[in-house]
Amino acid sequence: MAVTDLFDLPAFGVLIGIDPGSKTLGIAACDGARLIASPVETIQKGRKLGPSLDRLMAIVDERRAVGIVMGLPLNMDGSEGPRVQSARALARNILERRDIPIAFQDERLTSSEAERAMITADLSRARRAELIDASAAAIILQTAIDRLANAS
Repeated sequence: MAVTDLFDLPAFGVLIGIDPGSKTLGIAACDGARLIASPVETIQKGRKLGPSLDRLMAIVDERRAVGIVMGLPLNMDGSEGPRVQSARALARNILERRDIPIAFQDERLTSSEAERAMITADLSRARRAELIDASAAAIILQTAIDRLANAS
């Protein structure tokens, strides 16, 4: 497999959402019917990527995921910067480990959207910091599954 278009992902089954950060990977998953995306966990990235990818692959296996939707951190003007290069490198590293389709989803403003939702829910600053990356991954994934649902 390779990086693919969102609409080329398998038509059915669980998808994993990833919010790729410099220090963490926010992870989310949707149900098999692709109705609701939910935060799963935040994986801390260490000096080596291997243990983070081990945990990600364990989540993929536990949930029997058929594909991955990864946030693409475009600049506000739509241009690509170093963070996009980092996300693409992460996708290549995942593909070296596993033959699984990966699609990118524009992630502009997802972290601020997740932060606003958690403030509205009256979560403490510490709790928000703990949950922000996985919540952003859920927004990325929900946006993707909504796009897929609206296209069919």
